[in-house]
Amino acid sequence: MAKERKHRASSTRSTTKKTPARRSRSVSKKNTLKKDLMIFGTVIVMVAMVVLGYFIGKSEAAIEPNPNTLLLKSASDNKVLFESLEKVKQERALKEKKREEELAQKRKAKQQEEREKAALQAQKREEQKKIIEKKQGLSYPEDVVHYEETISASKSEKPKLVIIIDDVSSRSQLEQIRALGLKLTPSIFPPYSLSPSNQKLAEGLKHYMIHLPMESGKVFDKQEKTLMVTDTPEMIEARVRELRSLFPAARFVNNHTGSVFTGHYPAMERLYQALLKEGFVFVDSRTIAGSKVPQIAKKYAQHYISRDIFIDNKHNVSYIHKQLKQAVKIAQKRGYAIAIGHPHEVTLQALASAGEILKEIEIVYIDELYPPKAGR
Repeated sequence: MAKERKHRASSTRSTTKKTPARRSRSVSKKNTLKKDLMIFGTVIVMVAMVVLGYFIGKSEAAIEPNPNTLLLKSASDNKVLFESLEKVKQERALKEKKREEELAQKRKAKQQEEREKAALQAQKREEQKKIIEKKQGLSYPEDVVHYEETISASKSEKPKLVIIIDDVSSRSQLEQIRALGLKLTPSIFPPYSLSPSNQKLAEGLKHYMIHLPMESGKVFDKQEKTLMVTDTPEMIEARVRELRSLFPAARFVNNHTGSVFTGHYPAMERLYQALLKEGFVFVDSRTIAGSKVPQIAKKYAQHYISRDIFIDNKHNVSYIHKQLKQAVKIAQKRGYAIAIGHPHEVTLQALASAGEILKEIEIVYIDELYPPKAGR
């Protein structure tokens, strides 16, 4: 029985053991399955790539811009860029203009400051000169040369005194001057905005002058059409021709202010030439000690005429009388003198009450002191 069990066991092991042929078939089946799976996977991948490529191509086609759209967009971008550049250019131009204006203002302010400084220095020199003259007696500045042969006074006659009244610009002023009964020479302002018909004041007058505004060191002294040292010869000539048209009978012109202008040789020479051309005679009010008019008059062989004294720098009768006395002394010493006053009420009062002071001299018009040459 034991043998029989042993035999069965042995028989069972022999029946369950695989043969080589069966193992080979099993391996072959596995390899075939792997190949099939790989082929299937490859196909799936290819299909996926095809699908993906399709969608990508479709997406790119949708994104790809229209050429016309590109052109429009490019033109719009260029327009925006041009406008931006133009705006930048305009802003830069405005900044440059503003900078130039600021520089011009600074230069102008500096020039004005220099002029005011020069005028102040000139005023101080003039005051110092007056102090010296007062201490030394009535000595006339050496650079002032009056040409004696042009004066109509003779040794046997009374000394002559010309009194010019500057700043005349109204009929009432003119009437007050004439009411004094003295041979006062009015110097009339050319027309300006506040008194546009000044030329009419000269109608019917035989003895008068033109009071011409010229550049000074003070801004507030500037009037319309004030002659400036920066004026061209053409501008100055045009102004002088206008004066001749407005005042056809006038012979004499003197400066209103003008400390800067008369002290500037080139500008003063341009004016002097223009005045000569129109038959005018220039009378230097001597608002500055360094006037260039004496040199210019000598250069052109003309008589240099200037004031000797201002009578109303202070507005009180006693001061004006004092100045008139000094003018009389100058006239007695030299034979003649030229004084300048203004149509202030106090000045006219002082002149009206100065009979005792003026009795030793003869008051004459300026054209009586300097009569025109023969044939002129």
